[in-house]
Amino acid sequence: MTSASVTAEEYRDALAALAARGRFGIRLGLGRTRALLHELGDPQLGLRGALVAGTNGKGSVLALAASALRAAGLRVGETPKPHLVSYRERISVDGHPIGAADFTRHVEAVLAVADKVARRHGEPTEFELLTAVVFRHFAESDIDVALVEVGLGGRLDATHTWDGGVAVVTNVALDHMDRLGSTIPLIAREKAAIIERGDLAVTGADGEALPVIRRRARRLGVPLTEVEPAPLVGWDRDGIDVELPRLGRTRVGLRGRHQAANAAVADATLDALELAGIARANESARRRGYATAVWPGRLEIVERDGVEILLDGAHNPAGAAALAQALDDLRPFLAGGPVTFVVASMADKDVDGVVAALGASDALKGATVISTQVDAVRALPAAALAARWRALAPAIAKVLVSVDPLDALGVALATAKKIGGPAVVAGSLYLVGTVRARLVDDPDLRDPSP
Repeated sequence: MTSASVTAEEYRDALAALAARGRFGIRLGLGRTRALLHELGDPQLGLRGALVAGTNGKGSVLALAASALRAAGLRVGETPKPHLVSYRERISVDGHPIGAADFTRHVEAVLAVADKVARRHGEPTEFELLTAVVFRHFAESDIDVALVEVGLGGRLDATHTWDGGVAVVTNVALDHMDRLGSTIPLIAREKAAIIERGDLAVTGADGEALPVIRRRARRLGVPLTEVEPAPLVGWDRDGIDVELPRLGRTRVGLRGRHQAANAAVADATLDALELAGIARANESARRRGYATAVWPGRLEIVERDGVEILLDGAHNPAGAAALAQALDDLRPFLAGGPVTFVVASMADKDVDGVVAALGASDALKGATVISTQVDAVRALPAAALAARWRALAPAIAKVLVSVDPLDALGVALATAKKIGGPAVVAGSLYLVGTVRARLVDDPDLRDPSP
């Protein structure tokens, strides 16, 4: 099967087959993934790189480190997630998502062994199948280094069937408490478990999590590099400037002061990859890579019809607080009128926490909020979300309801153009993906169509 020969129907069938595995939910454990990979010839065994766990910042660390490694001329495999526009975004080589034909072919190969695995280990989940597809594609693509993001936790996550030589824990906060534990130390224990004997380890964690990670590394004799956020020395519309140990003042092309912590972890990760003999990005490559790094849908600014539109997921209180701070920092560099804010949320998120964090932003005082909802089973109805904004964010000028996300975008663009201010789309990566697909035409993300 070639890129030219895959049909829209074949590609849709592959997607549907993966989605059908969603009925098995999230089932932590390594046995099924190990069995899948073994049936496929253990493609992961020939790959080296970094496995990245943590509550926040994993995607940014991958984006920064991969950009620097590519600037050094290396072929890099990444697993950014979740996807925004095309499912294929979850598997990337050299900064480009896997092609539709390769994706379809790998899914078919993995599905061909899934039933055999199921008879002995139980039905593999969607993420377990995807993990097998990732490693099969990376092995076939002859990459120089793999940067793999943990899905959930670490100890029992499907990606932990692979040890690339470098283990990274970005930070630890309360999240997925039903599966990982009710306290920071318990969650840290799950995430620190990706550190294996023979690794080099990096962490940006602090507080109660850090002693847990230290104990894991010490018990296995693993050198652990602990980093603090890089000193922030400035910012503008297009990024931030930080101080890094080997580089001094360094430009980072990702917006938001929280990226200072991610830049420090990414830089230490590159140090560990170099020390392990896996991959090297010299100072020049790091500077170029950090300055040109992109992370779509995360404080990303696009323009349409003369309106600046800032896209950001911000689906939990920590993300919302980072967005609120970033809006205040960016406000002098954006159009001067009041902000128009399009927002959606999943019903199982801490909606009140998100609204309270965003409502504290000075940049949103006098804003118009347009509440909408995405096409998902877990979506919070637009009217219910609007009610939370009215109750918890009194500084907002008015709250409107527009159930369809693209209708909400249209209202936001018209409003922003009329009052001369920027628009912001946030609260759900599903929403950001829907809007970004309308605003940005990326040839890499065009899936086969009839």
